[in-house]
Amino acid sequence: MYTYNNTYYTTTTTVDTEALAAVLGVTSVIALIMLIIMVIANWKIFTKAGKPGWASIVPFYNMYTLFEVAGMNGWMFLLLLIPIVNIVMAVMLCINLAKAFGKSNAFAVGLVLLNPIFSLILAFGSAKYIGTGKAKAIAK
Repeated sequence: MYTYNNTYYTTTTTVDTEALAAVLGVTSVIALIMLIIMVIANWKIFTKAGKPGWASIVPFYNMYTLFEVAGMNGWMFLLLLIPIVNIVMAVMLCINLAKAFGKSNAFAVGLVLLNPIFSLILAFGSAKYIGTGKAKAIAK
């Protein structure tokens, strides 16, 4: 006859909750700082382009406005919701944004790789908004 032992063996993994909370807290603070930096940079970029600065605060409308500033169809921002296509659209946006402010392709690469820094340079630097297409031809 078999005897059945009802002893349960459980494996416990100890997670240092204080360390996890600290990491999450620091990450949240960094994300908040980055958000504030981007709102400030976009506000200034929008005002340079003749758009309302408050548009940088409104979700989705800020991307619509950024696409318009870059000389693209504003509704193209919806393509950012499609995986893989969003990467291509983000790169195109950075290139067109750099051109709209008369910057080089090297500056566009900077916008792609270090967006917060180059957005601040674009916003608070000496770059003037020249637009794209007809506005660019008139500026020359």
